[in-house]
Amino acid sequence: MDRNRKRVPGFAAMLLILLSHMTSALEVPLDLPQPPTITLQSPKDYIFDPRENIVIHCEAKGKPHPSFLWTRNGTHFEVEKDSKVLMKPGSGTLVIDISGEKAEAYEGTYQCTAHNEHGTAVSNSIVIRQSRSPLWSKERNEAIAVQMGGSLVLKCRPPAGLPPPVIFWMDNNFQRLPLDQRVSQALNGDLYFSNVLPEDTRSDYICYARFPHTQTIQQKQPISVTVLDNSPDGERRPRFMMPQGATSTKMVLRGETLELECIADGLPTPEISWQKDGGELPSSRMSFYNYKKTLKVSDVNEADGGDYRCTATNNLGTAHHIIKVTVKAAPFWVSAPRNLILAPNETGILTCRVNGTPKPLITWLVNGVSLENAPEDHSRKVDDDTVILSNVQSGSSAVYQCNASNEFGYLMANAFVNVLAEPPRVLSPPNQVYQVITNNPALLHCASFGSPIPAITWFKDSQTSIKSGDSYVIHENGTLEIIVAQPVNSGKYTCIATNNLGIKENHVKLEVKEPTRILKQPEYKVVQSGMSAVFECKVKHDPTLDPTVTWLKDNRELPDGRFEVNMESLTIKNVTEEDEGTYTCIMNTTLDQDSASAMLTVVEKPDPPTDLELTDQTERSVHLTWIPGDEHNSPTEKFLIQYEDLLHQPGVWINLTEASGTSTTAQLNLSPYVYYSFRVLAMNHVGYSHPSQPSSQYRTNPAAPDENPSDVECLGTMPGDLVISWTPLTGFQANGPSLEYKVLWRQKDTDEDWSSQNVGNASEFVVSGAPIYVPYEVKVQALNDYGNGPEPEVVIGHSGGDLPLSAPESVQIMVHNSTLAEVHWEPVSFSSVRGKLQGYKVYYRREEDTEQQELVLTFSGNRSEGRLPGLQPYSTYNLTIRVLNNKGEGPPSPSQTFKTPEGVPGPPSFLNAINPSLDTLTLQWGPPASNNGRLAGYTLKYQPVNNTNELGPVKVMTFLANETTTTLGNLNSSMLYKFYLSAKTIKGSGPVITEEAFTVMDTTRTQPAVETGKGPTEPPHTTSPVTQSPHSPFHKVPPVGPAFGKVNTSMLEDGAVISWEYFGHHKNVYVEYIVENSKEDWKQELVNGSHWHMIKGLKPGTSYKVRVVARDPADPAVHSTDEVLVAVPAIASRQVDIATQGWFIGLMCAIALLILVLLIVCFIKRNKGGKYPVKEKEDAHQDPEIQPMKEDDGTFGEYSDTEDHKPLRAAGRRPTDGAPR
Repeated sequence: MDRNRKRVPGFAAMLLILLSHMTSALEVPLDLPQPPTITLQSPKDYIFDPRENIVIHCEAKGKPHPSFLWTRNGTHFEVEKDSKVLMKPGSGTLVIDISGEKAEAYEGTYQCTAHNEHGTAVSNSIVIRQSRSPLWSKERNEAIAVQMGGSLVLKCRPPAGLPPPVIFWMDNNFQRLPLDQRVSQALNGDLYFSNVLPEDTRSDYICYARFPHTQTIQQKQPISVTVLDNSPDGERRPRFMMPQGATSTKMVLRGETLELECIADGLPTPEISWQKDGGELPSSRMSFYNYKKTLKVSDVNEADGGDYRCTATNNLGTAHHIIKVTVKAAPFWVSAPRNLILAPNETGILTCRVNGTPKPLITWLVNGVSLENAPEDHSRKVDDDTVILSNVQSGSSAVYQCNASNEFGYLMANAFVNVLAEPPRVLSPPNQVYQVITNNPALLHCASFGSPIPAITWFKDSQTSIKSGDSYVIHENGTLEIIVAQPVNSGKYTCIATNNLGIKENHVKLEVKEPTRILKQPEYKVVQSGMSAVFECKVKHDPTLDPTVTWLKDNRELPDGRFEVNMESLTIKNVTEEDEGTYTCIMNTTLDQDSASAMLTVVEKPDPPTDLELTDQTERSVHLTWIPGDEHNSPTEKFLIQYEDLLHQPGVWINLTEASGTSTTAQLNLSPYVYYSFRVLAMNHVGYSHPSQPSSQYRTNPAAPDENPSDVECLGTMPGDLVISWTPLTGFQANGPSLEYKVLWRQKDTDEDWSSQNVGNASEFVVSGAPIYVPYEVKVQALNDYGNGPEPEVVIGHSGGDLPLSAPESVQIMVHNSTLAEVHWEPVSFSSVRGKLQGYKVYYRREEDTEQQELVLTFSGNRSEGRLPGLQPYSTYNLTIRVLNNKGEGPPSPSQTFKTPEGVPGPPSFLNAINPSLDTLTLQWGPPASNNGRLAGYTLKYQPVNNTNELGPVKVMTFLANETTTTLGNLNSSMLYKFYLSAKTIKGSGPVITEEAFTVMDTTRTQPAVETGKGPTEPPHTTSPVTQSPHSPFHKVPPVGPAFGKVNTSMLEDGAVISWEYFGHHKNVYVEYIVENSKEDWKQELVNGSHWHMIKGLKPGTSYKVRVVARDPADPAVHSTDEVLVAVPAIASRQVDIATQGWFIGLMCAIALLILVLLIVCFIKRNKGGKYPVKEKEDAHQDPEIQPMKEDDGTFGEYSDTEDHKPLRAAGRRPTDGAPR
């Protein structure tokens, strides 16, 4: 029904507007008055089975419900007067009972009309015909004789049935006759032979016709064919048997299937090909049948008309036939008329657009009556395919029929015009919830009805008016389309239908959901048979939607059994070959789905090869072939060929050779005197197959040995014997029976003949009575009953040896320095070694160490000298030398004595700083553990370290060997000093030992504040910490006792200095402190490797408890010193900052101004060549106090624990006299 209506003055303007506003049909609610509409009718051509009732459908709707009438063959059909005809209640459908009646009586053309007070609708004309399956006319078929190679056509000529029968050829046994390129059945049922062969002779060529409606089969009389060969036809070019001639014609209707056929004879049998002259065949709608003799084109259109060329070809030539195809068309719709709903005084248009070939004739009817015979209506104007209704009035509703026909058929359509005045109503359900996935279109329906047709408007959340634009489209039927829905589009929507009779609204809700997406897809799996396969399928989805997972195998449901489906995976247990395929994971929600697929390939060991065959057999080779077994989806990588020696090792299979995985044959090299049996194993990525069945046995003849025993050795185990050994040949290597070995030997470099001895199947032979350790030549040869093996190779060895007889002589020792000496000797004679020379052993011992074990150095080979490193300086050594062979050591050489010169001493055993005072320190040390000579004295160096860890100048002192203590004077108070002490001999000074120590703090330098009525705070302790450097190679090791000794404290400007004695081994040492009488936790500072520590940041005027603690993760015990009390001096709390006083600021300004004036005067005087008076004074009287400092002027260098002391910038301390007091 058309929605487009507009009140317009004038026909031309009205037609223009109506043609530009054509829209889709609109359904009228059944509770409103409306003309009839036919909803169901039988097809135009109705063929019925006489064994069943005839049912002619005619259903319609309308308000009031329509009544029905029928015509038959153009006249009124009085249904109620025929007892065999029943019209269904409330319907126009006829049921005709033809049982016991002649069905032909009801054949004819029927037409149904549906009528109510608003109009009449008319059905199509329905032609009713009875199906027929007539009998074959009786005829006598003559026997057919044809020469071999000739062509033949067997006619079928079935009876004309309704509908036409299906044709096929069979024999007396109801077996279909085989069809091929030579023998084919034409579309009309005839059987064509392009050329006949002797096997075509038979007497039962029977044509059958099957009638589909009655399911009956009619049989033609058998045809007998005899093929003669007394004068056979020769080869010939193709020629067409059907269709005949050079051209033929074919007409086909648009939309039907075009069937073209070409059958040719010829010898050899021709091949058929097709082409379209001046165009291409429609490949998408084209198919070939009957070995390309039939071409079918479906859904024909006008472009399929033209010349189709079929070509028959054999090796003698070609033949052509052109079929001229024309395409006609029964009427077909371009635009069928649609129902119109008009309000009073509106204008509407009905159009009936059809096409066809030839052009159809269009006639209009109203309520089943032609317009010429219908009552005159001035509001109606007809212009060919268009009816225009202007200013319609109530009560002018009607049904219009459009009929379009040509010689090939007709079309008829009903369209009513319903004149109504109806306020709007919304037909879509109220409060409907629409759900859609993000980025998909959302369609919110607002089907409405009213007359005049309501205008539709949309609102979101009852506020925002929605217009058609980039994001929204409001369709003609009122549907709101959100082209790409996003979460922001979720919400409540209202559609409002309005016309001049009222307004109606409807509310819907839109929910935009997140899409369902598979995040982790299943992956391709290659799984060994018997194992498990797991496919993962992890999904992300909208939390308000519950997904369901479905797994398919090859797009079908999973079979029962070993498949375990979870929400995120599929597990296939005990995989078999049947499980191979494509597995698809489908995640479904109520709104969308996502899917992913992966293949499963099942692999297993290959099947064993089969059909082993031996060919090309010779004495030393044979050719083996086999057929590979199934690879089971894993390519064969190689074949392993094994053999069994049934003569020597029955039951034992030995690897012989390998062949590539693509081979099926191998050339095998064989040995004599073996009873061979072969088998083959295939190997792929999974593993080896089972062995194949053994091949037939193949025996090789005996022969002389091809090889001699291997690993021949000649050595003596006892003095004077000669043991000759070898690795025997295997039975496979024997090449024949009675395997023996011929052993030959003689002394090397002599003219003696070879001695020999044959031995049985042994692996060694012993020659007795040989000289001690003499070289021999030996060889071993294999032999059997069929001859000797090849000439054996000569092997050199020695007879048995003994301990050496003599000692090295002429031993001389040269001492290079205090730790290295070199020894020389004369090697012993070869004959006295009496074995394989291994080398010489030098034994030496230091006389001063009576308990020390003798030292040994071994010099391999035939040496005559060696070096003795690592000797102790200032020592006496005894030395002997022995020769060494493979049996042991010979006698020692006479003992030799040598001495090492003096060297530098070791470090002093300890260095301690004691009794610190304001400007003195006492040092004590111990002599070195190793003097390495006569001790000449000690060298002491020391230097101060300031607060920024910069090193001061170095002072040097020397001491006699018997001095072990000194007191240093003129030191700075509150200063850290570093000491370096070394011992010396005439060879020089030894390693240095270091120590650090503080002098005592000068308490007069930091006076504590005195509060009113109180004395000064307690001065700090007068002792200062002393620490031994962690770089010292020696440490004090007191007897077992407490880990800590005495703890000292002192106060410096920067903080409190804590020092202690420490004898423990713990890795972690801490200084801990806390405000006196406080309940807070102890504060802790790590001080590993030091014996003193400065605590900074203490609060002035506060007393602290301090202790030193040692802990070790490996030792549960905690060691701690006694707590000591440290009092931090107070600082005056009221201080005046003069920098902020007015008088000070004024004074500074005056001074600055004065300086500026002096500078200006100076500048002027200098420009005049005069001298600045101050400068003159400086030139005349230079101040010695500001002369550049020399190297020993007390300049501090940067502090470093290493002994590389580089000079640094000067510091503000004057040097002190470092001479001891």
